[in-house]
Amino acid sequence: MHPVHDVDVLLLLATSLAAKRRPAELLEVVAAAALLNNNIPGEQKVVEAFERLAKSGLLVEADGGYLLTAAAQTMVTGLPRKAETPERLFALKDNLSLYNIKGEHAAVVLTAEQVTAAILAHRAAAKTTAKNLLVPKPKPEAEVHKPGQRQRKPMPARKRKV
Repeated sequence: MHPVHDVDVLLLLATSLAAKRRPAELLEVVAAAALLNNNIPGEQKVVEAFERLAKSGLLVEADGGYLLTAAAQTMVTGLPRKAETPERLFALKDNLSLYNIKGEHAAVVLTAEQVTAAILAHRAAAKTTAKNLLVPKPKPEAEVHKPGQRQRKPMPARKRKV
């Protein structure tokens, strides 16, 4: 698949995150993309990326949602687990650059209005007080030392008296 766009990589990883057990709706893919990238790409870029990924045989539409194909699943499962998001995106982009399209695949047709509606619904849901499970856990800024848990100096070796 050449050339590889950043939006393609982001949507591929977002779809894998959103479609763990069932096909992911467009709103869930948008929410996962916002979680990974801290912003959502433009509507037209998302429409074009869905079309490119589907024609490449990496994304399919099923049951009103979107799933990764077996080839895309192997790319995503081969990513380093403990790496930060930018590192994972870079590794996935490298995998996509090595991918060769095999055969003809059906395109996923989205409109800019559908993507706009999903983005607006995501933003409206973010303003509510409901708990969002796709929010990353906050990391502590510095190590917190609790009293009594500091490392002690070892006892000095005794000298022998002769």
